[in-house]
Amino acid sequence: MQYKGKTILLVHPLGYSGDRAGADVSRLANIMPPLGLASISAYLTENGCDNDIVDCYAHPHSDVLIADYLKRYRPQFIGFSCTTSTFLDGVRLAEAARKVLPEIRVVFGGVHVSALKEQILARFPVIDYAVVGEGEETLRELVVTPENNRGEVSGLVLRGDDGIPFFTGRRKQQLDLDTLPFPAYYKLAGYPEAYSLPIFNYPKAPNGSCLSSRGCPYACSYCDRSVFNRTFRYNSADYMYRHMRYLNERYGLRHLNFYDDQFTFNRRRVVDFCQKIIDKPLGMTFNCAARAEHLDYELLTLMKQAGCWMISLGIETGDPDLLAMHRQNPDLEMMREKIGLIKKAGIRVKGLLMMGLPGETEDSIAKSRNYVYSIPIDDFNLAKFTPFPGSPIYEKIKSCGEQLGSFDEDWEKMDCMQFRFVPKELTRQRLDELFIDFYRCHFQRPGVLWGYVTMLWKSPDSWRRFLVGFFGFIRFAFTNRRMGRR
Repeated sequence: MQYKGKTILLVHPLGYSGDRAGADVSRLANIMPPLGLASISAYLTENGCDNDIVDCYAHPHSDVLIADYLKRYRPQFIGFSCTTSTFLDGVRLAEAARKVLPEIRVVFGGVHVSALKEQILARFPVIDYAVVGEGEETLRELVVTPENNRGEVSGLVLRGDDGIPFFTGRRKQQLDLDTLPFPAYYKLAGYPEAYSLPIFNYPKAPNGSCLSSRGCPYACSYCDRSVFNRTFRYNSADYMYRHMRYLNERYGLRHLNFYDDQFTFNRRRVVDFCQKIIDKPLGMTFNCAARAEHLDYELLTLMKQAGCWMISLGIETGDPDLLAMHRQNPDLEMMREKIGLIKKAGIRVKGLLMMGLPGETEDSIAKSRNYVYSIPIDDFNLAKFTPFPGSPIYEKIKSCGEQLGSFDEDWEKMDCMQFRFVPKELTRQRLDELFIDFYRCHFQRPGVLWGYVTMLWKSPDSWRRFLVGFFGFIRFAFTNRRMGRR
């Protein structure tokens, strides 16, 4: 069945005023396409629901564009996919949309609303529906179901006749990921040039990101599991290869980042995928993220042969006692061994860490620094721990009051670049000092500096971007502020 006219406009909010985007160091370093929205868009299109996407993160001055679109096409729905930090900006845009088109129905989805469910509609009257969990089929059913029957759609929060929000319950059947069309990249204005991987994290341009799995089987304290719970599903090796080939042939991509939590969890899948690339090369390289316990030297050498350029590992902290409080299978010595195997295979390693977890002290931060400086990683990212709704530690922090520390729950500022939670034995000022010192000491090490010099020929496009955004990166290094004043 074909539905006439535009059904829904899908929006990815920026999270702050567009006038500040040029001074946002995070945008200088990385602009990732909204893969979830692009997947939903492709699914809706395949099922006869005409739609478009506006990505405010890639195109910050989109308010007028959205208003003009609503006036011209008068879609039935407007949908927003939000993180915690972009949610309130989504609400602002929804209120503006309602002024332009009073009869439009407003739908929100994403990790933030999946975690808070009924609370979202209770607090924000402009929102008509919240999609909980995987969005494709729930949103399709919503837009084709008569308004009086929408309470029968699974995976939805809506208001009852009494005005009180209620949740219809999670979907009982999950989608087979291999049956999904490739995401609608063509509906992302300026793709792929408008997007970029993290600086110094790729060898070639143009490049892009994709997802080949959903969920994670682990239950670490800091991870939100409200969308997929603890389920884990993945595309087959054949689907992955065809997806990669499509991006290469359609958009000329030369490097791809698999944005999965656990790329190597199913070893057979990765072996088959790599063998397909080796047998029928695409002239592309790729990055992925993995847990150390799912890596071995034989697999790593095969991945290298297939074009694996870098693997990101979640180290989180170099303090074994703190790590044991928050992560399953904590083993820093095993981590050290697997990093050595990755390097032996000729693949770059990026370490992912957090500062400010509950239980963090100056001593644990010192242990993290010593550990990181003792292992042969090529790059690292240090995030400021943020307790997001939907994570186990969020509920614990909320229920324990100040026993674990102080928590300033300001959604707009919960972007992992500000300390909203401060552990009991520290202050926010001291955390910021230690954070800057961690980075400064890292970049003063001769081996690290030489590694970035080699990026002149290993990733020349990264150096071009670094020089273009030089003052923004320097400002962040010395002030610890994500955005400068405009």
